[in-house]
Amino acid sequence: MRKINFFIICLCLFVVAVMPAQAFTAKSLTMTLAADGNAEIDMHYDLTLFEECAVFFRITDPAAELKKAFDDNSKEPVTIKKATASSATVIIPSFASVSENERKTIMVTPSLSFTRAQKVLDQYWFAPLISPDFSPDVTEIIFPDGYRTTYNNTLTIPSVTHQLE
Repeated sequence: MRKINFFIICLCLFVVAVMPAQAFTAKSLTMTLAADGNAEIDMHYDLTLFEECAVFFRITDPAAELKKAFDDNSKEPVTIKKATASSATVIIPSFASVSENERKTIMVTPSLSFTRAQKVLDQYWFAPLISPDFSPDVTEIIFPDGYRTTYNNTLTIPSVTHQLE
């Protein structure tokens, strides 16, 4: 009986010691813009075993949370194109504004911040057990003419204005 109690106590101590170090980590975010301003946003992330269990038991859904974040700021409904345990792809209609100026097309993307994601996560019961990193290692915005802009480890992505070639 003492061996079983000792084992359970050791297991609990191990779980408490390991859990805070594990968390959601945003790896990459790619925003591919179409000429009409629609965007396909592809996010790759790592989940810990604990978070994978939360997804498996439908406690949380990273793709649905990403969709919800963009739905709140979109005039039209956002569509989940693909969702896996390590990535989510959403389609956002009219993400970038498109205007014509002296026969030149100008696209402007809105600024994008992931600070709200932390607030959403804080609502879950397991929030104190994890310390997520919502700033993607690499964020890339790709315009229809092939122009690209890249940001590294940025929690807030600024608005980008680009004149299409």
